[in-house]
Amino acid sequence: MFNTLNTYEGIFRRLFSQHSKKWFSVAMLFTLVGCTSVPDGVKPVEGFELDRYLGQWYEVARYDHSFEEGLSNVTATYAMRDDGGVKVINRGYSQEEAKWDEAEGKAYFVSTADTAHLKVSFFGPFYASYVVMALDKEDYQYAMITGPDRDYLWILAREKSLPQETIDALLAQATQSGYDTSKLIWVSHDTP
Repeated sequence: MFNTLNTYEGIFRRLFSQHSKKWFSVAMLFTLVGCTSVPDGVKPVEGFELDRYLGQWYEVARYDHSFEEGLSNVTATYAMRDDGGVKVINRGYSQEEAKWDEAEGKAYFVSTADTAHLKVSFFGPFYASYVVMALDKEDYQYAMITGPDRDYLWILAREKSLPQETIDALLAQATQSGYDTSKLIWVSHDTP
């Protein structure tokens, strides 16, 4: 959700000073080639309706990554951009720092607008995959998202939690698609 790009950006920011931005940009370019792919055996949702997907989603569960480490109360909000793309605002609360973290990005469809495979960027011209692999197509109340590979997995919902039978069905689909669901962390939504 926060994007694989934030991981690389954070690592490189720690390793290199502000004077090394050219090097960082070149490294990112070579590192991220092909990051708008879909993991083998995963199919993006077809019949996707962006208008119904827009709005706020709560992060119910995720694989933990440095760009979201320690965050609770995580939400993703999607809105239309003037250029036809999607504005992405990811927000979470850091208990350790006692503050809200927010990342703003942009997303565009990789192929057609009815296939839930987008490319998202939170950092300049670098994009990574955002693949909706499961969706409540009737009411758009839950979704399961992956990135360019099986190192990324999120479960989102319109409410702060989901019924157990829905969670069980999503976990079964994730497992069948080759994801290790024991790596999921369950996100707390106890607003500070």
